[in-house]
Amino acid sequence: MSDDSKPAPGTAPTRASRREWIGLAVISLPCVVYSMDLTVLDLAIPALSRELMPGSAQLLWILDIYGFMVAGALITMGTLGDRIGRRRLLLIGAAAFGLASLVAASSRSAGTLIAARALLGLAGATLAPSTLSLIRNMFHDPGERRVAVSVWVMSYSVGGAIGPLVGGALLEHFRWGSVFLPSVPVMVLLLIAGPRLLPEYRDPDAGRLDPSSAGLSLVAILAVIYGLKRIAEHGVGPAALGAISAGLAAGTIFVRRQARLDDPLIDLRLFRVPAFRASLTVYGLACFVAFGSYVAIAQYLQLVLGLSPLRAGLWMLPWSGGFVAGSLLSPAVARRVPAPQLMAIGLLAGAAGFVVLSRAGATAGLAALGVGTLLFSLGSAPAFTLANDMIIASAPAERVGAAAGISETAAELGGALGIAVLGSAGTVVYRMRMDAAVLPGVPVELRTAARGTLGGAVSAAGRLPGPAGAALLQAARDAFVRSFSLVAILCAAITVLAAVAVFTLLRYSGAPGPHADAERRDERERTRSG
Repeated sequence: MSDDSKPAPGTAPTRASRREWIGLAVISLPCVVYSMDLTVLDLAIPALSRELMPGSAQLLWILDIYGFMVAGALITMGTLGDRIGRRRLLLIGAAAFGLASLVAASSRSAGTLIAARALLGLAGATLAPSTLSLIRNMFHDPGERRVAVSVWVMSYSVGGAIGPLVGGALLEHFRWGSVFLPSVPVMVLLLIAGPRLLPEYRDPDAGRLDPSSAGLSLVAILAVIYGLKRIAEHGVGPAALGAISAGLAAGTIFVRRQARLDDPLIDLRLFRVPAFRASLTVYGLACFVAFGSYVAIAQYLQLVLGLSPLRAGLWMLPWSGGFVAGSLLSPAVARRVPAPQLMAIGLLAGAAGFVVLSRAGATAGLAALGVGTLLFSLGSAPAFTLANDMIIASAPAERVGAAAGISETAAELGGALGIAVLGSAGTVVYRMRMDAAVLPGVPVELRTAARGTLGGAVSAAGRLPGPAGAALLQAARDAFVRSFSLVAILCAAITVLAAVAVFTLLRYSGAPGPHADAERRDERERTRSG
């Protein structure tokens, strides 16, 4: 069905009722679960490894396959929602997510768990584009839509924050598979409440889904992200470059195919809309620094400051709390400050937060870390919220699902690129510092292990007695602090670049008004009749 509640040109947009606001709460819950599933398994790895005894390659796939499948399927799922119905796709995904969670929780082999995680990723890929595009259908008033998008963004921050805490609490009392079970009642609630509270929308003129395009998009995204991940873990090598090259080749074929199809998987005309293109750029840059710095901060807390996983998770709460507060405040502030200015000012504050982070030391870094992460997350939240709002507002109503899928794919690619680039830069500095360190009494093989990663250095230091082990550990921590400082400075520079991008791209592109969809339809009708 089409969305008949759109206002006619010249009339005020329809205000949301209590039903829409309750529906927003319902669709926010699966977003929390989606984000939790990216982090909740990390704490369960020791118990999981003891029971299932996976090989090293299997363990990597257990950890990575979820994110890979989410990233690769986002574009297809976003477009599929426009064709079969966004609510229908969301409910199908919720049912699949709940069932896959049960399979994962009861897995008795590594192969079964990998397959369950892959299905979780495919199901998870329906959640982000379906929920974001439904917000466009439920909230037609621009101010209300911004509030709704801010709640949507906040739900991901909440999921990321509570994932390690919930996982840690469950693992204290139950088997490792219990970390998958909190998602089941959430999905059951969505299946019950969704048909009653959420509207349905699909493009009445949509053609058939092109399987070749779906396959090409999956190969392109998976190959590029796999290559970037290998660079982050092992450095630049033939396997990583080959994967990225294959992904770019598949992406090129995909784009050319879209230009020839009558019913493309992605309408390339979306990228001609200045507000869409500019918002996507800013969102991708913000994800680049957020994902890339998060990994470095987690290592800093546990391996430099020696905090337990639970305490490290607690010290990440300022990061998550800043995103939650900033997301909720952004719509109110945006009523008084133009969105491009608010985003740019916030990003500059985020850059200042990274400068504070760069001053964190090897012994007294918690205060700098708390202040720095709070500044960055609070300042960057308007960019995440308002960029997503502009992305869905600038797309035609019948293409909002596809636009949401592109938005989340940009986030996944930006995050993967941030982890690879910033991780590689930090590794170079770490290894240079370790090569220059004077470490008498440390055998060559342990020094080589310590040179690879900070985790390897901590393990190597534990095998050395007395002063030699302490000296190796101190040298490794000092080297990581230097690399951490470089990563923070790079993040500050890129965040400033994102602020400049807001001024130069968004300031003059303009955000679509409340009647943009109707105006676009009228323009298409005039073009046909002319």
